[in-house]
Amino acid sequence: MAKITEMFTASPSNELTLPLFAANIQAGFPSPAEDYLDGPLDLNTHLIPHPAATFFVRVAGDSMRGAGIFSGDLLIVDRSLSAKDGSIIVAILAGEFTVKRLKICNGNFSLIPENPAYPIVKLTAETDFQVWGVVTYVIHKTV
Repeated sequence: MAKITEMFTASPSNELTLPLFAANIQAGFPSPAEDYLDGPLDLNTHLIPHPAATFFVRVAGDSMRGAGIFSGDLLIVDRSLSAKDGSIIVAILAGEFTVKRLKICNGNFSLIPENPAYPIVKLTAETDFQVWGVVTYVIHKTV
């Protein structure tokens, strides 16, 4: 099961601007390079629209690998967003943090893992459950 092992607050006061190339990078056949920059990019502006409600959490486990979330990844979680059908959420289930996809169908709620080795959790009125926040971005190392 994918669980949260660390939690950090977002700190938008630490501005980090990096160069932004104005051209898109082709994932298919290469195109001629364009030799200009569009200007600086502040990742806080693009990734953290609600700083006071945004947290970074580290994942442990493999229940969300089908969604591209792997053990050791950092998730950007926005607590100000409302979860909807299909949202990947950080939830508190039976007193523990977990990461799952929320499924809402005909008023019934389920937590769906993105790995067939894990069971679907059907939520009932008796389930100790709370949506803690909505995952907006996944950060993981590719090498």
